[in-house]
Amino acid sequence: MLLPPVKKDSPYNINLARLADKTHHFAFDLDQAFFEQFDQDLIPDGNVHVDVTLHKTERLITVDFDLKGTVRQVCDRSLDDYDQDVAAHEQLLVRFGDEEKELDDNVLQITPETQTLPLAQHLFDFVGLALPMKKLHPRFQNEPDDEPDAKTKLIFTTRGEDADDDEDESDPRWNALRNLN
Repeated sequence: MLLPPVKKDSPYNINLARLADKTHHFAFDLDQAFFEQFDQDLIPDGNVHVDVTLHKTERLITVDFDLKGTVRQVCDRSLDDYDQDVAAHEQLLVRFGDEEKELDDNVLQITPETQTLPLAQHLFDFVGLALPMKKLHPRFQNEPDDEPDAKTKLIFTTRGEDADDDEDESDPRWNALRNLN
């Protein structure tokens, strides 16, 4: 994934050209207006504060994100809206190279001429990664499990329901092994 198109007036862009080779601190507050700029249904609304620490050197930029807040979610069980707490620490590495490209999930390569580092998509992705897989309203989170000792079994068969009828057609070597018991 290449860097998303840069909106000149976006408050989630960092102007790299003005930054000296040292550590810089930024703060972003993500609200409903932020989440609405993405065409998605995962996070309709939220209130998340993000502290960003950017350490710039001659060859590498390390961006640390510390986010904490709440986002509006829909319960998987009751379909009720609720506020989900989110907190995470993520890191993005940006190195300089001949072309702009994504080298890994959290490693980007940009050209030395790149003036602006857009963070909006990364901020959204990191909030999404902080969400639990199973979204449960708080009133369901402390319920005891119906059968805590139940073991889940996955049964896979390639035969039809009449598996016992097919035993006669099996390889005779397997029948000899069964008789060893």
